[in-house]
Amino acid sequence: MADNYLERKMEEHRQAVKRPAPSRPTLAHRKGYISQKFPSRRVFITGGANGIGREIVKQFRAADCQVAFCDIDSAAGTETAQSTGARFYPLDVTDTNALSDAFSDILKRWGDIDILINNVGIGNFKPLSLTSLDDFNTILATNLQPIFILSKLLRSHRDSLPLCNSFGGRIINIASTRHIMSEADSVGYSASKGAIASLTHSLMMCFADLHITVNSISPGWIETGDYAALGPEDHSQHPSGRVGKPDDIARACIFLSLPDNDFINGIDLVIDGGMTHKMIYLD
Repeated sequence: MADNYLERKMEEHRQAVKRPAPSRPTLAHRKGYISQKFPSRRVFITGGANGIGREIVKQFRAADCQVAFCDIDSAAGTETAQSTGARFYPLDVTDTNALSDAFSDILKRWGDIDILINNVGIGNFKPLSLTSLDDFNTILATNLQPIFILSKLLRSHRDSLPLCNSFGGRIINIASTRHIMSEADSVGYSASKGAIASLTHSLMMCFADLHITVNSISPGWIETGDYAALGPEDHSQHPSGRVGKPDDIARACIFLSLPDNDFINGIDLVIDGGMTHKMIYLD
């Protein structure tokens, strides 16, 4: 009887070895978690060396995308490229030849660009009486003109390809809440950001047949410096209870770039902690 018992237990053991262990649920299937696999895309970002642009570079690299970016800040751009593995093009975006050459070089290396993020921007805030026409035009040439140039280059490139890319693509333009709410000394900046928001829905129609969506994001106060130095009064004035961070904008870029989000098109996504809808009266 003892011998039968041992034989039986050995047989049970052998059968157990043959059976695969029960699979552990992946992150996507665990209760309380949502997981979205982001397909590898080819991404070009303007103004990617610092601040919001740097965080966008980091987020897309973390999603295992091929990323290239340009910036006038060579030192910061080199550091960002080395720390993220992105490709860096040191250039001034107002130099249309340099910008076009960088775009062409990316196409030679990658064959195409799936996601174009027009982030570069300058403010040059000063009183209207001290703002020269050159100041105004420089802001437009930096903030607005590259969107037109790169969009036109992308359109020309895609026109040369057979329409077989089911993803199509994404263009995301970084505007600002300054185009819908203003304060003094920001005429050039506000004008450029308002133009970006308008250009966005115009480009939407220009790219509709290629299945490329075009959206803009309007950040509010996004602190790109020392976040710890902000005081309670800075955070508490926001309905969300805090000042924004660069990753708030970078995550929105990822969201708009998800393959299933192709029905979001031509919008301006305001990300400002609720400030543009907060009614403020002086006591």
